[in-house]
Amino acid sequence: MPGAVVIGAGPGIGRSVARRFARQGLPIALIARSAGTLADAAEAVSAFGVPVVALTADSADETALRAALDAASDELGLPDVVVYNAAIIQADTPGQLPARAQLDAWAVNVVGALTAAAHIAPAMARRGSGSFIITGGMPEPKSQYVSLSLGKAGVRTLVDLLDQEYGPSGVHVASVTVDGPVAPGTAFDPDDIAEHYWRLHTQPRQQWQREVLHSGRSVPAGEGVTVGATSDAGGDQR
Repeated sequence: MPGAVVIGAGPGIGRSVARRFARQGLPIALIARSAGTLADAAEAVSAFGVPVVALTADSADETALRAALDAASDELGLPDVVVYNAAIIQADTPGQLPARAQLDAWAVNVVGALTAAAHIAPAMARRGSGSFIITGGMPEPKSQYVSLSLGKAGVRTLVDLLDQEYGPSGVHVASVTVDGPVAPGTAFDPDDIAEHYWRLHTQPRQQWQREVLHSGRSVPAGEGVTVGATSDAGGDQR
């Protein structure tokens, strides 16, 4: 039975998203850099009694990430949904980081998502269904977070590009933009944020959203803050 793949399944949003999809009975494939992170996430998901596959890969390592996605598909079938949640979150001002560090951050924040989408979305498009959801952030750039601001701006553009390429074939490409520090028991509780991913995945095609903003304010159940609408093959806004 196809299920959900969570790339960047660490504590916080990744783990909560995995649990949210497992709660609906979907098998879960977890991808993270460290065995310890995977073990913790797998334990958190196991309570729901669904099949869980734990795979080690660095999202900036194209070969390893593609191999992990292949292994997940071999175990569970072509996924219904892939969530890309990997990011390098660090404070840096203009010129503070050397070019190499900026490139390393870009590789995780943006290129890893592109690699995952290019590897899995074409098969989803051939099937005619699926969701590819990226964790976004920084709706307004901040000079104290240069690499993250650039990366999240890249995520927003990447979602638009992937929607152009795969949306007309039935793949829902979207992002959840988180405008604050994630912490349990706050307005940015990861369990609350995870609800956006489930709602995006289950939206009827005529109601697809391309971006949902979690700003920390109270949002009625079943709703989200729409930032962008997707388009169908004919170009009409939906």
